[in-house]
Amino acid sequence: MRDKYNLISLFSGAGGMDAGFQMKGSFKLVLANDILSPPAFTYAENFGHKVVDVSEFNENGEDNFPVYLLGDVAEIDFNKINNDIDVVVGGPPCQDFSIVRGTEKERQGIKVKRGRLYAHFVRALIYLQPKVFVFENVPGLKSANKGTAYQTILEDFSKLKLSWKDIKKIVGNDTNNNIESYFIVFSGIIDSANLGVPQRRKRLIIIGVREDLFSRDWLKINRIKQKVQRILAGENSIFKKYPLTALEVFEGKPLPELQKEYEEIMKEYEEIVKFVKTERAEKWKREIWEKLSFEVVKDYLFMNHIKTTSPKELDEAFQKHADHLKELGYYHKRVDEKEFPDHSNVVSREVKSVLERLKMIPPDENHEFVRGTKWEVEGRGISLIYRRLHPLKPSYTVVAYGGGGTWGYHYRRERGKLTNRERARLQTFSDNFLFKGSSAEVRAQIGEAVPPLLGKKIAEIVKMVLCEAV
Repeated sequence: MRDKYNLISLFSGAGGMDAGFQMKGSFKLVLANDILSPPAFTYAENFGHKVVDVSEFNENGEDNFPVYLLGDVAEIDFNKINNDIDVVVGGPPCQDFSIVRGTEKERQGIKVKRGRLYAHFVRALIYLQPKVFVFENVPGLKSANKGTAYQTILEDFSKLKLSWKDIKKIVGNDTNNNIESYFIVFSGIIDSANLGVPQRRKRLIIIGVREDLFSRDWLKINRIKQKVQRILAGENSIFKKYPLTALEVFEGKPLPELQKEYEEIMKEYEEIVKFVKTERAEKWKREIWEKLSFEVVKDYLFMNHIKTTSPKELDEAFQKHADHLKELGYYHKRVDEKEFPDHSNVVSREVKSVLERLKMIPPDENHEFVRGTKWEVEGRGISLIYRRLHPLKPSYTVVAYGGGGTWGYHYRRERGKLTNRERARLQTFSDNFLFKGSSAEVRAQIGEAVPPLLGKKIAEIVKMVLCEAV
């Protein structure tokens, strides 16, 4: 077993997945890549990589790894990477997958057009032949085109040599390498909250291991598959039943220590039903407000639909919450009391009308709460709009882009938009992780990232698979 395994990442962004592998401590981050410069410089700031233009790398090579290649993945000459690469990770945008249909082609069935960026991820596997790869993407990819694109991806990885005949037509490369295909040890959608991330964030994850490493030992392969499935489904994770909450990561304490803060937050909303006389408000009053005890642990169980528990199990859960806060560096460090050199914790000014609207929207509710009142937002249909966090639940998904009420909003009544640092905590970035770029660029880097804590869990699985390999 080696001390360090060489890893490269593609479509790296600011490095959320890579931060998780770094947290694990068993991996050497050799090379990263993105086409945008703000995340490249964020990555360089935090991982110590030298930012190099792709064309310069192709011309001169690079003896001084680690590097961050700035430019189009399509232009990377993977032959210049002389290191033995153990792991390739990446989340190529797959919007350009399409299904070609037409009467003249019906007898030929459905033809899949692979996305260009995805094809270059496959090219990296062909040239580098890593022992393990990790592919991550949006959950919608699994059902897109009635699942045809997803099945094509799985077949490409498991029949890489055959797929290369089609994919090289897209990427315009060829290789004389002896191409090995990959066993898929995991493919499915996972919810980050089940693994300790204080955010309901679902991602499609595919993990493959090179076939020759297991000599077709099917019993061993199936055993590994079952173990990986249990881990990523959160079957052995106490967080699946007792999720980490927004209040805990913002305040830096486990819930039993936050009774005062919780009661203060919720009592601020006591009067709003007197002003918001909508059907939804009445339902919220009846089904939520009037059932609150204002005891932080009891209401936590209620809000998360935790039906049965034992004092011992509950104590274990909150001890695990405290352990996570310590691991992330948040323990007893309130985010609103900290200043950061990257100015990521500056509270944005809000338009007066927006603040007035938000004061009428309680935690876990959105713009629909005030529909039909003077605070109504015209023409809004999605649940994210003006949605407040709930202090006793994981956050909803932190998004990268959008205005018009999509920023994510604090659970305190007097607060509006979340700061970028608050978003970073919901994503489990360390407070020592500093961002480069404008506020909007930083928001995008945070929202597009894989939560580092999820990355660490994936790194643990990859390490286990590598240790099991021949």
